[in-house]
This record gives sequence, C-alpha cells and structure tokens, in this order.
Amino acid sequence: MKIVVIEDDAVVAETLTLYFERAGYEVATARDGVAGLALAGGDDVSLVVLDLMVPGLGGQEVCRRLRTTSAVPILMLTARTSEEDRVSGLEMGADDYVPKPFSPREVVARVQALLRRAAPGPAKPPPPFALGDLEVDLWARQARVGGRVVALTPTEFRLLEALARQPGRVFTRDELVARAFGPDYDGLDRTVDVHITNLRKKLEPGREPRYVLTSHGVGYRLASPDDL
Repeated sequence: MKIVVIEDDAVVAETLTLYFERAGYEVATARDGVAGLALAGGDDVSLVVLDLMVPGLGGQEVCRRLRTTSAVPILMLTARTSEEDRVSGLEMGADDYVPKPFSPREVVARVQALLRRAAPGPAKPPPPFALGDLEVDLWARQARVGGRVVALTPTEFRLLEALARQPGRVFTRDELVARAFGPDYDGLDRTVDVHITNLRKKLEPGREPRYVLTSHGVGYRLASPDDL
C-alpha cells in the first residue's frame, strides 16, 4: 500500500517515512500543499497523512480539493490545540486527526486502523437497502440517490452502513463511534456530529433531513418507510 505524507517539517516527514516503511508501506512525501495534492490524487494511493499547516496550499484546502475527486482516507496532523481547529479539518473531509506532538507509533497505528476500516469485509453483506430514492449497497460500498452515486468518505459510508443495517433504531454517539472508528477511539465527542452533517449534505443537499434523523439527547437513526 502507498501512503502520501504531506508535511513541511523535514524531521517529521523523514521520521514518519521511516516508521511507515518499517511497517511495510510504500511512502511518497511532499513539503507543500500544491505538490502534495498532485501526489495524493494518484490512483495507487491508499491513504494520505496531511499536516494542517503546510505552505503553498493549506491543509484544509488540500483536503477540500482532494475530497472533490477522491474518497481516499485522510489522517490530518495538527499543532493547533483548539477543538474548533480540529473539527474544521473533519468538516473538510478528513477521516481522523492526530495532534502534535505525537508518537510515530501512534500515527502508524491510526493509519493501520483507517486502512482496515476502509477495506471491504470478506463476507458477502445483505442485498442493497432501499429507502425512498436512497439505496445503500453494502457489497459495492456505495450509496446512490436517485440512481446517482454519492461520493462518500470511508468514515461517512461506515456511519451510513451502521444506520442502514438497522433502520429506525436510534444509535447513540458512542455506538456510532465504535462502529465507525473502533472501540478504542478517543477523539472529540463532536466527531460523529461533524461526519453526520457532511453525510447529510451529500445525501440530501439543500433540504431538511429525510433519511438521517436526529433523536435529540440520544443520537441518530436512519428513517424507516413510515417516516417518509
């Protein structure tokens, strides 16, 4: 698997490259956002590690542009400590983040977890789930609205998959975190809310949610046929 590291700090980039190569990955690096975006758009890229503060084209803009053409998993690195800064990266389409300073071993572990979650499962899942003009194809790992494929990130699809497997059931945020990020995830409580917001924008832009519904004070559920 090929990992693209977009990081302007030479020591950090070289350290991550060493650890990734030891873990068996091919690594390509870029020191600015423009070069990084060009590398990250390749068809052979399995995951992107992106520093929020790279020069030339900021990390948020790289993430936003990459998301218009690719669903490749993105792990964002950030030296900013505020919750809003981290949330903004998720809103742009990042799947996870690691704050600086970090342990290179933790970054490798986060990358491996993202890649495992992005890989298709070995067992054949149930037939496509249909609700109104929404169709969730678990085998192809695609969502379609009105027959049109919706470009979802791996994290967004995992959240939709969890909801679609049990339509009508209310999932707490903790339950969705466990399904989308794994039970050991210790990120922001707002992470699920950000990804759900992005999911809604893609499934039904410009209107009140019909499919992914909020159960106030509890969590989220996928609508049942009786809701439509």
